[in-house]
Amino acid sequence: MERRTWSPKQADLETGKRWYLVDAEGKTLGRLASVIAATLRGKTKPTYSPHADMGDYVVVINAEKVALTGNKETDKYYYRHSGYPGGLRRRSVREVRMKHPERLIESAVRGMLPGNVLGEKQFRKLKVYVGPNHPHRTQQPEALPLEA
Repeated sequence: MERRTWSPKQADLETGKRWYLVDAEGKTLGRLASVIAATLRGKTKPTYSPHADMGDYVVVINAEKVALTGNKETDKYYYRHSGYPGGLRRRSVREVRMKHPERLIESAVRGMLPGNVLGEKQFRKLKVYVGPNHPHRTQQPEALPLEA
C-alpha cells in the first residue's frame, strides 16, 4: 500500500474563493487584524498549504470606528521614510485616523502576512472602506465569524 502526502494543486486553489464581510465598529484593532490575516492566508481551511494562496476575500466596513486599547491613540506612531536625508515622517494614530482611517486596518493586517510575493497577493484580497457602504454587494459577502 502506497501512502502519499496530499498537496493541493492549482486547480484545487481556484475553486472555493469566498467573500466575507466584517464590520469593524467597536472591534479591537489587533484582534480583528489577526482573524482577517488568517482568513486571507487560508489558515481557517482544512486544505491550508503555506506555499499557496488558499485564502478568501475580506471586505471591512466602518474602518474609522475600530477601537484601540490603552493610550495608543496618542502614543502609537506610524513611521515612513522617503529615502532622502531628513525624510523620516511620523504620524500618530489620531492623525492617521483623521486623514486615512482605512490605513490603520491595512497596516495591522499587512504586518501579519508574509513579506514576500505571496503575502502581497493575499493582501490584495483585503478591501477596506470608511463608512457602511462598499461596492462588493454582487459578490454576496457573508459575515466573517469572529471569536469573542
